[in-house]
Amino acid sequence: GKGATNGLLTKDGSALEKMNKVDVLLTDKTGTITEGKPTVDDIQPSALSSINEILALAASLNSNSTHPLGQAIIERAKKDGTEIEQQVSGFENVAGQGIKGHINGKLIALGNQLLMESLQVTISEEIRKAVESAQSNGKTVSYLSKGSDLLGYFSISDQIKASSKQAIHYLLQHDVDVIMLTGDNAHTAKSVAGQVGIKHFKANALPKDKLQEIHKLQEQGHIVAMAGDGINDAPALAQADIGIAMGTGTDVAIQSASLTLLQGDL
Repeated sequence: GKGATNGLLTKDGSALEKMNKVDVLLTDKTGTITEGKPTVDDIQPSALSSINEILALAASLNSNSTHPLGQAIIERAKKDGTEIEQQVSGFENVAGQGIKGHINGKLIALGNQLLMESLQVTISEEIRKAVESAQSNGKTVSYLSKGSDLLGYFSISDQIKASSKQAIHYLLQHDVDVIMLTGDNAHTAKSVAGQVGIKHFKANALPKDKLQEIHKLQEQGHIVAMAGDGINDAPALAQADIGIAMGTGTDVAIQSASLTLLQGDL
């Protein structure tokens, strides 16, 4: 009852007892350290495309997605009055990389550099440098391709929660190591980690990587808590000694966790 009054739901009493022994907190980035309400800051088409075309294709592809980055692109398309009713077939969510599907018979993919590499899409040096500059400022970049051609990219920002830095500082002061695990790229991860005072982070982390990191720490004798909000975090939340879900996140994350923070506030 006391916990609920303070925005904390507890699935079982043993979780509260274990919390006092935790010495490592693994945390997701998007929706946990950050607000999880991304917005599209910039749209950069390549010479093969236009802003209107890549926004229409990306928004149509994302009509099947519930990911916050996808919702940000759909919101931008609606704001700009862009047509997003194109039919998508063979939609696929590629864990830790992005999404792809066929529109008008062409394979359209939206995601990170790993997804582009898997589809043998060439990214010019000029675009690569511009993307690294955006990522160094904490932005997430999603590339859009048609077949093996790069059509452009989206630069997306997600504000850090006001309380995240304070919470992480408190944990570090009380001898709890904080490690950020994110599916985002190394440049963006480094920028966000630096802003909140996290020294250890792992970028381009797939769900299986988060799981392996917890196994490794547990084998070393650590008592591990994991904080996350998304479907990709569910296996890690279940494996950790204590799983901490953001109440603002997905139902599957909440189901997998011992504790739920109603306001999604670390």
